[in-house]
Amino acid sequence: MAANNPTAGPQPVMHTQEATPAIADPAPLGLAGFGVTTMMLSFINAGIIGAGATTAVLPMAAAYGGFAQLLAGMWAFKRGNTFAATAFTSYGAFWFSYYLLVGVWAKTVTPADASPIIGMYLFMWGVFTLYMFVASLGGTKAVMVVFFLLFVTFFLLAFGTWGNAAAGHGLTEIGGYVGILTAIAALYTSFADVTNATFRRIILPTN
Repeated sequence: MAANNPTAGPQPVMHTQEATPAIADPAPLGLAGFGVTTMMLSFINAGIIGAGATTAVLPMAAAYGGFAQLLAGMWAFKRGNTFAATAFTSYGAFWFSYYLLVGVWAKTVTPADASPIIGMYLFMWGVFTLYMFVASLGGTKAVMVVFFLLFVTFFLLAFGTWGNAAAGHGLTEIGGYVGILTAIAALYTSFADVTNATFRRIILPTN
């Protein structure tokens, strides 16, 4: 799809096409960094892997989910793609903030004290993702699915954090499974984008 053009109005797409692009499309990298890290954390949220493994997600959150997505966001700015730049830079920052939240701040407070603000943290990311989902309606269906599943995931995790022990745990597990679907959708879109770019024709559909 075409890059955002101020004279043509906003075009909320995850990737761009140019006659002679200065740099490669950063979308496959950003989606892969997001998808891999989200998959790891979602297996823990779903209860498939024990919560004790959460700290093992932190290196991936910083390096791939955070740094790689931040780079993808900067390249998207360079290509003139406002939607991708906002998405990748923001979710790169999300994974950096998650690293600090779990690796630093959470160690200084009790779980009871942490729950209200962590719930708000997740809820506000859900709000951001919801309006990015609305913007994604102007792009490909594959990207739209990623953002739809992601905002549902954030809200489930937020209300799971705010809920009582039994109800909250159940919502968190459901959020984990929806997060797995989100990661699969992101990884598929990354796979499709990089495959289609390599073969220079549509091998895997995203619309």
